[in-house]
Amino acid sequence: MARTIFWFACFWVFQLVSIIFLLAYFFIGLLGRKQGQAKFLYWCSRTWARQLIFIAGGRVEISGLENLPASGGVLFVSNHQGAFDIPLLLGYVPGLKGFVSKKENSRLPIVSIWMKLLHCIILDRRDLRQSARAIGRGIRDLQAGRSLVIFPEGTRSKSGVMNRLKEGSFKLATRSGAAIVPLTIDGSYRLLEGNNGRIRPGKVRLHIHPPIRLQELSAADKNTLTETVRNIIASKLSV
Repeated sequence: MARTIFWFACFWVFQLVSIIFLLAYFFIGLLGRKQGQAKFLYWCSRTWARQLIFIAGGRVEISGLENLPASGGVLFVSNHQGAFDIPLLLGYVPGLKGFVSKKENSRLPIVSIWMKLLHCIILDRRDLRQSARAIGRGIRDLQAGRSLVIFPEGTRSKSGVMNRLKEGSFKLATRSGAAIVPLTIDGSYRLLEGNNGRIRPGKVRLHIHPPIRLQELSAADKNTLTETVRNIIASKLSV
């Protein structure tokens, strides 16, 4: 219980301290250094995420780094086991990336500012028009070379068993032409959800699979894309 209390205390302290880094980010922008801004944003998000995993006692093992495309925006498609998945991917998968996220996450003070800077796509499931506009922006971001992460299960499984993937989640790739990079998260639920809401140390494995380029797929392969990606992700689960 002490670790859980300490973690949440650190989380909010980090948010307050991050105001200083936000000011530094905007100052770099005033100097006209866009590349410097991007590098600083990447450093901030990566460092913040890794600190949260470290305090939780997470031991991360990552494989498949050689499968990351050298350039261009990609759509990372990942299973979703627990609340630590976002910091895991921010901290350990190289490169700047935004997330397709539900509206509730954008209501966190200060966090919402960082989400905007990372070009996260916010979906309001009760507003279909807003969701359509958000998906359109995500498509444009991918075409502009930015990377996005989506959890097509739609919610946390809170276990090692994957839920069914929603086919609509793949519109970002099919409409933008971006490569799909499947990701497997194995064990993140053991840090929180598997402990009745208490944070405990644990090992998490991340695996980056080879990219799927839609231009290279036949019509038949595109029709089974959702199931193919699900099988690829599930292939590295230990359950």
